[in-house]
Amino acid sequence: MRFKLLILTLGLWLYALPSHGNTHTNTDKDMINHKEAGLSNMSQATFGGGCFWCIDAVFSRIKGVQKAIPGYAGGHTANPSYREVSMGNTGHAEVIQVTFDADQVSYLQLLEVFFRIHDPTTLNRQGADIGPQYRSVILYHDDEQRQTAEKVKETLEAEKIWDDPVVTEIVPLDTFYEAEEEHQDYFEKNPDRAYCQMVILPKVEKFKSMFNDLLDSGQ
Repeated sequence: MRFKLLILTLGLWLYALPSHGNTHTNTDKDMINHKEAGLSNMSQATFGGGCFWCIDAVFSRIKGVQKAIPGYAGGHTANPSYREVSMGNTGHAEVIQVTFDADQVSYLQLLEVFFRIHDPTTLNRQGADIGPQYRSVILYHDDEQRQTAEKVKETLEAEKIWDDPVVTEIVPLDTFYEAEEEHQDYFEKNPDRAYCQMVILPKVEKFKSMFNDLLDSGQ
Protein backbone atom coordinates (compact mmCIF):
# COMPACT_ATOMS: atom_id res chain seq x y z
CA MET A 1 0.00 0.00 0.00
CA ARG A 2 2.82 2.40 0.87
CA PHE A 3 4.44 1.78 -2.49
CA LYS A 4 1.19 2.43 -4.38
CA LEU A 5 0.64 5.70 -2.49
CA LEU A 6 4.10 6.84 -3.55
CA ILE A 7 3.33 6.00 -7.16
CA LEU A 8 0.05 7.95 -6.93
CA THR A 9 1.94 10.97 -5.56
CA LEU A 10 4.46 10.68 -8.38
CA GLY A 11 1.62 10.53 -10.87
CA LEU A 12 0.36 13.91 -9.65
CA TRP A 13 3.89 15.31 -9.91
CA LEU A 14 4.32 14.02 -13.44
CA TYR A 15 0.99 15.50 -14.49
CA ALA A 16 2.50 18.92 -13.81
CA LEU A 17 5.64 18.29 -15.88
CA PRO A 18 6.15 20.62 -18.83
CA SER A 19 6.01 18.98 -22.23
CA HIS A 20 9.39 18.33 -23.84
CA GLY A 21 10.35 17.40 -27.36
CA ASN A 22 11.12 13.71 -27.54
CA THR A 23 14.54 12.41 -28.51
CA HIS A 24 13.73 9.11 -30.17
CA THR A 25 16.04 6.20 -30.83
CA ASN A 26 15.99 4.17 -34.01
CA THR A 27 13.72 1.62 -32.28
CA ASP A 28 10.88 4.15 -32.05
CA LYS A 29 10.31 4.75 -35.77
CA ASP A 30 7.25 2.51 -36.02
CA MET A 31 5.73 4.16 -32.95
CA ILE A 32 6.22 7.61 -34.47
CA ASN A 33 4.57 6.46 -37.71
CA HIS A 34 1.61 5.05 -35.79
CA LYS A 35 1.09 8.27 -33.89
CA GLU A 36 1.42 10.45 -36.97
CA ALA A 37 -1.17 8.27 -38.70
CA GLY A 38 -3.49 8.68 -35.72
CA LEU A 39 -3.78 4.91 -35.32
CA SER A 40 -3.04 4.69 -31.61
CA ASN A 41 -1.14 6.10 -28.66
CA MET A 42 1.53 3.43 -28.80
CA SER A 43 4.82 3.89 -26.97
CA GLN A 44 7.86 1.81 -26.12
CA ALA A 45 9.79 1.14 -22.93
CA THR A 46 12.88 -0.98 -22.27
CA PHE A 47 13.77 -2.62 -18.95
CA GLY A 48 16.31 -5.08 -17.59
CA GLY A 49 15.69 -6.86 -14.31
CA GLY A 50 17.42 -10.22 -14.35
CA CYS A 51 16.65 -13.05 -16.75
CA PHE A 52 14.54 -11.73 -19.62
CA TRP A 53 12.39 -14.84 -19.55
CA CYS A 54 11.02 -13.65 -16.19
CA ILE A 55 10.16 -10.07 -17.03
CA ASP A 56 8.80 -11.08 -20.42
CA ALA A 57 6.33 -13.43 -18.70
CA VAL A 58 5.14 -10.61 -16.44
CA PHE A 59 4.98 -7.66 -18.84
CA SER A 60 3.23 -9.65 -21.54
CA ARG A 61 0.33 -10.03 -19.08
CA ILE A 62 -0.21 -6.31 -18.55
CA LYS A 63 -3.27 -4.74 -20.15
CA GLY A 64 -2.38 -2.38 -22.96
CA VAL A 65 0.90 -4.15 -23.71
CA GLN A 66 0.87 -5.10 -27.37
CA LYS A 67 4.11 -7.05 -27.21
CA ALA A 68 7.11 -7.67 -24.96
CA ILE A 69 10.23 -8.71 -26.81
CA PRO A 70 13.29 -10.16 -25.03
CA GLY A 71 16.61 -8.87 -26.28
CA TYR A 72 19.93 -7.25 -25.46
CA ALA A 73 20.87 -3.61 -24.90
CA GLY A 74 23.42 -1.40 -23.21
CA GLY A 75 26.54 -3.11 -24.52
CA HIS A 76 29.38 -2.54 -26.93
CA THR A 77 29.20 -5.57 -29.23
CA ALA A 78 27.10 -5.43 -32.39
CA ASN A 79 24.54 -8.20 -32.97
CA PRO A 80 25.36 -10.18 -29.82
CA SER A 81 24.22 -13.76 -29.37
CA TYR A 82 22.72 -15.23 -26.22
CA ARG A 83 25.90 -17.21 -25.66
CA GLU A 84 28.06 -14.09 -25.91
CA VAL A 85 25.85 -12.07 -23.60
CA SER A 86 25.61 -14.88 -21.04
CA MET A 87 29.40 -14.88 -20.74
CA GLY A 88 29.19 -11.29 -19.52
CA ASN A 89 31.75 -9.91 -21.98
CA THR A 90 29.61 -7.84 -24.36
CA GLY A 91 28.40 -5.25 -21.84
CA HIS A 92 24.78 -5.97 -22.71
CA ALA A 93 21.98 -6.62 -20.26
CA GLU A 94 19.16 -9.05 -20.89
CA VAL A 95 16.17 -6.75 -21.38
CA ILE A 96 12.66 -6.63 -22.74
CA GLN A 97 11.31 -3.98 -25.04
CA VAL A 98 7.65 -3.30 -24.35
CA THR A 99 5.26 -1.80 -26.88
CA PHE A 100 2.24 -0.45 -25.02
CA ASP A 101 -0.87 1.64 -25.46
CA ALA A 102 -0.39 4.66 -23.21
CA ASP A 103 -4.17 5.13 -23.12
CA GLN A 104 -4.49 1.83 -21.24
CA VAL A 105 -1.33 1.71 -19.13
CA SER A 106 1.10 4.48 -18.30
CA TYR A 107 4.89 4.43 -18.25
CA LEU A 108 4.67 5.19 -14.53
CA GLN A 109 2.57 2.06 -13.99
CA LEU A 110 5.08 -0.01 -15.95
CA LEU A 111 7.81 1.34 -13.67
CA GLU A 112 5.74 0.36 -10.65
CA VAL A 113 5.53 -3.23 -11.91
CA PHE A 114 9.22 -3.22 -12.83
CA PHE A 115 10.37 -2.21 -9.35
CA ARG A 116 8.09 -4.72 -7.62
CA ILE A 117 8.85 -7.88 -9.62
CA HIS A 118 12.64 -7.82 -9.17
CA ASP A 119 15.12 -6.75 -6.52
CA PRO A 120 16.54 -3.35 -7.55
CA THR A 121 19.09 -3.41 -4.70
CA THR A 122 21.28 -6.32 -5.84
CA LEU A 123 24.15 -5.31 -8.11
CA ASN A 124 24.53 -7.45 -11.24
CA ARG A 125 22.39 -10.19 -9.77
CA GLN A 126 18.87 -11.54 -9.47
CA GLY A 127 18.72 -14.60 -7.26
CA ALA A 128 20.98 -17.29 -8.69
CA ASP A 129 21.44 -15.38 -11.96
CA ILE A 130 24.74 -13.57 -11.50
CA GLY A 131 26.62 -11.24 -13.84
CA PRO A 132 26.35 -7.77 -15.43
CA GLN A 133 23.95 -9.18 -18.02
CA TYR A 134 21.40 -9.51 -15.19
CA ARG A 135 21.75 -5.95 -13.89
CA SER A 136 18.80 -3.78 -12.99
CA VAL A 137 18.50 -1.12 -15.68
CA ILE A 138 15.99 1.28 -17.20
CA LEU A 139 16.85 2.33 -20.75
CA TYR A 140 14.87 5.44 -21.50
CA HIS A 141 13.58 6.33 -24.97
CA ASP A 142 13.13 10.07 -24.44
CA ASP A 143 13.68 12.81 -21.89
CA GLU A 144 10.24 12.42 -20.36
CA GLN A 145 10.95 8.76 -19.56
CA ARG A 146 14.32 9.75 -18.10
CA GLN A 147 12.72 12.32 -15.79
CA THR A 148 10.02 9.89 -14.71
CA ALA A 149 12.47 7.06 -13.99
CA GLU A 150 14.85 9.32 -12.09
CA LYS A 151 12.03 10.76 -9.99
CA VAL A 152 10.69 7.30 -9.15
CA LYS A 153 14.14 6.04 -8.15
CA GLU A 154 14.84 9.16 -6.12
CA THR A 155 11.52 8.87 -4.28
CA LEU A 156 11.91 5.17 -3.53
CA GLU A 157 15.40 5.75 -2.15
CA ALA A 158 14.25 8.68 -0.01
CA GLU A 159 11.39 6.64 1.43
CA LYS A 160 13.72 3.68 2.11
CA ILE A 161 11.33 1.15 0.63
CA TRP A 162 14.19 -1.34 0.81
CA ASP A 163 16.90 -1.67 3.46
CA ASP A 164 19.66 -1.43 0.84
CA PRO A 165 20.15 1.33 -1.74
CA VAL A 166 18.60 1.07 -5.20
CA VAL A 167 21.30 0.24 -7.77
CA THR A 168 19.09 0.43 -10.88
CA GLU A 169 20.90 2.15 -13.75
CA ILE A 170 19.03 4.79 -15.76
CA VAL A 171 20.66 5.19 -19.16
CA PRO A 172 19.61 6.17 -22.68
CA LEU A 173 18.70 3.39 -25.08
CA ASP A 174 21.11 3.16 -27.98
CA THR A 175 20.44 -0.05 -29.88
CA PHE A 176 18.13 -2.90 -29.00
CA TYR A 177 18.91 -6.34 -30.39
CA GLU A 178 16.06 -8.84 -30.45
CA ALA A 179 16.94 -12.17 -28.87
CA GLU A 180 16.85 -15.45 -30.73
CA GLU A 181 13.50 -17.12 -31.41
CA GLU A 182 13.93 -19.75 -28.68
CA HIS A 183 13.94 -16.97 -26.07
CA GLN A 184 10.68 -15.39 -27.23
CA ASP A 185 7.66 -16.33 -25.04
CA TYR A 186 9.91 -18.78 -23.20
CA PHE A 187 7.58 -19.29 -20.24
CA GLU A 188 4.58 -19.92 -22.48
CA LYS A 189 6.51 -22.49 -24.50
CA ASN A 190 8.17 -24.25 -21.54
CA PRO A 191 5.86 -23.95 -18.52
CA ASP A 192 6.87 -27.27 -16.99
CA ARG A 193 10.63 -26.73 -16.99
CA ALA A 194 12.22 -26.42 -13.56
CA TYR A 195 13.37 -22.81 -14.03
CA CYS A 196 9.91 -21.79 -15.16
CA GLN A 197 8.23 -23.45 -12.19
CA MET A 198 10.73 -22.34 -9.55
CA VAL A 199 11.70 -18.85 -10.71
CA ILE A 200 9.34 -17.45 -13.33
CA LEU A 201 5.99 -18.72 -12.05
CA PRO A 202 6.38 -17.11 -8.58
CA LYS A 203 7.04 -13.74 -10.26
CA VAL A 204 3.95 -14.13 -12.44
CA GLU A 205 1.83 -15.06 -9.42
CA LYS A 206 3.24 -12.10 -7.46
CA PHE A 207 2.31 -9.78 -10.28
CA LYS A 208 -1.22 -11.19 -10.46
CA SER A 209 -1.75 -10.79 -6.72
CA MET A 210 -0.34 -7.26 -6.52
CA PHE A 211 -1.53 -5.79 -9.80
CA ASN A 212 -4.89 -7.36 -10.51
CA ASP A 213 -6.07 -4.01 -11.90
CA LEU A 214 -3.32 -4.14 -14.54
CA LEU A 215 -3.87 -7.75 -15.56
CA ASP A 216 -4.92 -8.24 -19.16
CA SER A 217 -8.40 -9.73 -19.23
CA GLY A 218 -7.20 -12.47 -21.56
CA GLN A 219 -4.65 -13.79 -19.06
